[in-house]
Amino acid sequence: MSSPSGNRPDESRSVNDASPQTHWLFGGEVSEYPRCVTQRLVHWAGETPSRTFLAEREGTHRAWRTLTFGEAMPRVARLAQALLDHGLSVERPLMVLSGNGIDHALLACAAMHVGIPYVPVSPSYALLSEDFAKLRHVVDLVTPGMIFVDDEARFEAALAAVCEPGTTCVAVRPSQRALALETLAATPASGAVDDAHAGVTADSIAKLLFTSGSTGMPKAVINTHRMLCSNQAMLAQRLAFLSRRKPVLVDWLPWHHTFGGNTILGMTIHNGGSLYIDDGNPTAEGVRRTVDNLREISPTFYCNVPKGFEALVEHLRDDDALRTSFFRDLEMMHFGGAVLPVHVRDALDAFGERSLGHPVPMLTGLGSTEACLAFCTEEASDTPGLIGRPVPGMSLKLVATDDKWEARLKGLNVTPGYWRDEARSAEAFDDEGYYCTGDAMRFVDPDRPERGLIFDGRLSENFKLVTGTWVNVGILRLRLIEHFAPLVQDVVVVGEGRDALAGFVVLNVPACRQRLGDAAPSSLDALAHDDTLHQWFAQRLATHRQGQSSSMRLERLLLLDRPLSVDRGELTDKGSVNQRLVRERYTELAECLYAEPPGDARVILPDSSVS
Repeated sequence: MSSPSGNRPDESRSVNDASPQTHWLFGGEVSEYPRCVTQRLVHWAGETPSRTFLAEREGTHRAWRTLTFGEAMPRVARLAQALLDHGLSVERPLMVLSGNGIDHALLACAAMHVGIPYVPVSPSYALLSEDFAKLRHVVDLVTPGMIFVDDEARFEAALAAVCEPGTTCVAVRPSQRALALETLAATPASGAVDDAHAGVTADSIAKLLFTSGSTGMPKAVINTHRMLCSNQAMLAQRLAFLSRRKPVLVDWLPWHHTFGGNTILGMTIHNGGSLYIDDGNPTAEGVRRTVDNLREISPTFYCNVPKGFEALVEHLRDDDALRTSFFRDLEMMHFGGAVLPVHVRDALDAFGERSLGHPVPMLTGLGSTEACLAFCTEEASDTPGLIGRPVPGMSLKLVATDDKWEARLKGLNVTPGYWRDEARSAEAFDDEGYYCTGDAMRFVDPDRPERGLIFDGRLSENFKLVTGTWVNVGILRLRLIEHFAPLVQDVVVVGEGRDALAGFVVLNVPACRQRLGDAAPSSLDALAHDDTLHQWFAQRLATHRQGQSSSMRLERLLLLDRPLSVDRGELTDKGSVNQRLVRERYTELAECLYAEPPGDARVILPDSSVS
């Protein structure tokens, strides 16, 4: 199937227009793809009915609950009938507040199967929020006909705050107002399900995915069936291992984000794979559950955020059984969301060499809520920030903006706009119909565009010093995280309108405690004031500054003594920091950083004894 995006057959060709202010890169043609997401689910239910589709831990003994493709499809049909009976529609979609799980997946498939949009929402909006402002915004915008949670008691306060009288609540474990999910699952399917499914087209809305809300209230991004299905065809063309064997995935990435919900769950459905839902997370405590899962299940493709890999490496180092299981069938790994520290990458390469005789390729890429996974590498590379080439079916336009090149996208995998927001939908596209990402990119080698692109930061994160010098926050941040590894989770670069740069340090608490050993304080506040840590950071700050220009050199650091907030938009669910928002909200701390002489005990100056 050809792409309507104007792509050309030469996948590696870069084209300049008459002005040097614009460049294009074409991903090439994309192969045939299904008209809707569940078309492949129906196929695998007939082709491989006994193959495990989904599995999750349950109960105090954490035994695996498994579901085959053959078992899944009849349950999806019954749930779809129940959704139709409750009057759900495009105007009254299904909202899911719970995290990843088998029941979540089945309800999502049921909705998409009959043309009802599915709306996964971050559980943090309900469980970590104090005022439920973002959750109220989401509910008011999408007007759900049904809200699903796993345990009604956990979500009781949030449901009471946002549920309208006509909204049906459903729970696996109901306690008050919610219907039991099993009641819906017992609904006999009729011909209405087949009729509704036949009416689903590639342009039907499959789901509404919300942006992080880092610059205001979250936007509802329309994800069509064409976007999701074509993106899986694109990845199948780019990732050769998917044609050799059906993928086995052990994954925790949240389904209310595009990578977890579209790429990982979508890859399972599209390729007839098996997804073992990881109940762990990239923390010192959560990774222990991940380790338990990986001891039992050997993935073929493993994805994580850098902090997740960093936590996992510490267990792989001394656990022979874990290494054997993890690497046994592993074809590729993938990371995203931040830079992968060199010491973590080196350790994974060494463990792969020890287990398989060769390192396992580590891929990366770049996606967005508006464009699914849009860029992907095909082979291992040590180039920092490399995101690869556009996936097949996508066209990239690079437009000169100040001293950067903004990436603009057009293709089958790009959203048609934001739900019920014509103004912001219009603003998101240029006059040629390209989606304006706000991301800066540059070629690894302008003369050889086939070598791919490097992520060059968010345009909104960059700023100028008082000297007029632009600061490339994205590149500087990557270098800082690597230089101060493993004791930092992130560094927020500040200095807009000043003559020098400084930084707020988000500490990697487990790594700091490990370094301090038995003397490690228990609280973040105490860590931020610890003399031993201050001495380490002062020495590292001094070496960082050597030979660097003013736009790539921090003069001071301040260790943050309270965690950044997901609720306030400072931090995403996956741990990424909103640089601009933190800079804007922490102006008093910035004044502390630049005070002469420094009066705040958290401020660190470079060690003058380091030459």
